Amino acid sequence: MKCMLVVLVGGMTPVNTDLVFDKFADCLAAEEQMRKHYTDAFEAWDRWAAANIERRREYSKVRDLQAKRLLSNIGTCVPHAGGEAAAPQQPSNPTPSPQATPAPQPSPKT
Repeated sequence: MKCMLVVLVGGMTPVNTDLVFDKFADCLAAEEQMRKHYTDAFEAWDRWAAANIERRREYSKVRDLQAKRLLSNIGTCVPHAGGEAAAPQQPSNPTPSPQATPAPQPSPKT
């Protein structure tokens, strides 16, 4: 069965990558490579920030935010039908729904 790599942005919001793999192991390797790219990007940013942000307190706050932004994205491999997904079929002759017609109201007696 084919697998597709899906990224969970912020660990919660799924984003389709359209990366489909024939083997589950290949999908896992791609997920590991993606995680390494995020780690490398964070480390490069961290080196820049350490050299350019003067106040230690500001650096600490910004570093925490950047770590959450970059390192909370995770990948997962999900089964993929490979384009063979069947569209939901609708009945060719839908039965008409009975329409409720309001009954005439009797006139009030005086």
